[in-house]
Amino acid sequence: MHMLVGLGNPGSGYAGNRHNIGFMAADEIFRRHSFSSWKSKFQGEVAHGQIGSHRVLALKPTTYMNSAGRSVSAAATFYRIPPEDIIVMHDELDLAGGKIRTKRGGGHAGHNGLRSIHSHMGEGYARIRLGIGHPGSKERVIGHVLKDFSKEELIWVAAMTCSIADNIDAMLAGNDGLLQTRVAEDLAPLIKPSKGEIKPPEKEKE
Repeated sequence: MHMLVGLGNPGSGYAGNRHNIGFMAADEIFRRHSFSSWKSKFQGEVAHGQIGSHRVLALKPTTYMNSAGRSVSAAATFYRIPPEDIIVMHDELDLAGGKIRTKRGGGHAGHNGLRSIHSHMGEGYARIRLGIGHPGSKERVIGHVLKDFSKEELIWVAAMTCSIADNIDAMLAGNDGLLQTRVAEDLAPLIKPSKGEIKPPEKEKE
């Protein structure tokens, strides 16, 4: 069994925050595949499903970001899921909006959710880093991540989470590069080639 973890903060007040893009990705995977209903367990929301040939446990910790490791560790211990079969989806300041990168092992780069998981599980799990862009200065980071996505940003958020949901089977099979490639291809129509910026689709002329 694999575990897919989406990181975010619980409650309607945080639902649209950039910090909650991990929750958004988990929700899209849930919608596009055969999963049981969400249930409260392991200090989080869990659902069981099947993606291709892979049995999957989806988890959204409801501990708040800084304590996410408690929820991840509890679920992994109960189902005896080793770190190498855990994939964590989280927001990434150092990637432009609409970009993703996969990673297995390594440091937490100051991300509080990953820091908590490190403290409970070690560093051997995989991550899907979901770009939300950087506000430009350290002082603006907290306000940036805890602010809702704009209507324009939600266009690429929807495209990115849908693409991840459609192609997550590649990473479950260990082909991380294929997931990155397919998401990049799906997002290409929304990116300006000259500046690498996300743009909304052009409206059709009446």
